[in-house]
Amino acid sequence: MLEWLKTDVCAMNLALVEEGLVTQTWGNASAIDRDTGRIVIKPSGVPYNDMLPEHMVITDLNGAVVEGDLKPSVDLPAHLVLYASFPALGAVVHTHSHFATCFAQARRAVPCLGTTHADYFHGEVPITDALTAEEVADGYENSIGKVIVRRFAGLDPLAFPGVLCAGHAPFAWGRGLMQAVENAVVLEELARMAFHTLMINPAAAPLESYLLDKHFLRKHGQSAYYGQKG
Repeated sequence: MLEWLKTDVCAMNLALVEEGLVTQTWGNASAIDRDTGRIVIKPSGVPYNDMLPEHMVITDLNGAVVEGDLKPSVDLPAHLVLYASFPALGAVVHTHSHFATCFAQARRAVPCLGTTHADYFHGEVPITDALTAEEVADGYENSIGKVIVRRFAGLDPLAFPGVLCAGHAPFAWGRGLMQAVENAVVLEELARMAFHTLMINPAAAPLESYLLDKHFLRKHGQSAYYGQKG
């Protein structure tokens, strides 16, 4: 079942390692086939060096395993909440990449300080609220998904293709796997740039709104003209 998607999900999980976003087994990527409502995700705790497409786990939207001999990633409930809440998403990536995780641990959004950031996010990379003790005790991973969704009230997840979970780490996403991995890579680099910019000038101001809009909309707006047609 969904052999093509298992192959792609395995490849994208391995790409996270190649991009330097994953240490040990600290990360996961998943994708959804919207036609069947099936999610493919990496198994929990399996070393990336040993990972093969046949190790991928297929679940339904309720998290029930429908194919696979291994346990799915422990972060599956968070992925499920995101797929259910954001219909435009085709893939979700979770890492503990260094600089993005530092901002998450500092409980600070990544400010939009320049046009590189504005090419991908229509403003700062959002930070969620911290989870309450009750949310941690009652379905921790599910609560992670819910706190992300709460933070995105009024925000377009495709205009802000990633988030920092306070005290935890980043999630990123996209319409498909390649875009989700790209956004995870970009999020980490934006956090790295912001970190060093603020070291050089702690009082660095956010990018002017008109320049933010110009860069984001020329690439993502209805009248976008960046790149090639077709």
